[in-house]
Amino acid sequence: MVITAAQRDLVDSFRSSFEDAFARDDRFKAPARHDRPDGSTLAVRWPTAANEHVWLEIAVRPLIPQVRVGILTDDRWKSEDFEEKIEESGDTMSEFVEMGFEEAGLTWLDPPVEHYREDRTFFYFATAVELPRLDDLAMPAVREKARQMFEGYFHAFGPYLE
Repeated sequence: MVITAAQRDLVDSFRSSFEDAFARDDRFKAPARHDRPDGSTLAVRWPTAANEHVWLEIAVRPLIPQVRVGILTDDRWKSEDFEEKIEESGDTMSEFVEMGFEEAGLTWLDPPVEHYREDRTFFYFATAVELPRLDDLAMPAVREKARQMFEGYFHAFGPYLE
């Protein structure tokens, strides 16, 4: 299934709103879009200012539809460092991210956290939100939740970026 031009415009508007919102944020360098050729994942990645091998990402998966927010690295040792920090905290991955979300103003008990490797290159920690319809990307509540998730991932992992 291919998304329509109108749906593509909606996804672009959603992504642009975050690119604009974080344009002057010193925690990040300039974002870049990373879209799969088949259009199944349309992502924006912000390199962190503290570590060029760590990005925060907001991705739209229009065919599901879903918004996925997380942190990723191309450094196996940094991924293992993140895992170690979670373990040292005594929390599960969900609890660790939940506390970051809480700091960002989002109450979400036991959020699902996927930890995986993509394309043999990137190590992810990510949380997805299923949308009833792709058109929900235009809703202020969806955008606010995605922003809080983005901030929450930064709060959770930010102290361990270097």
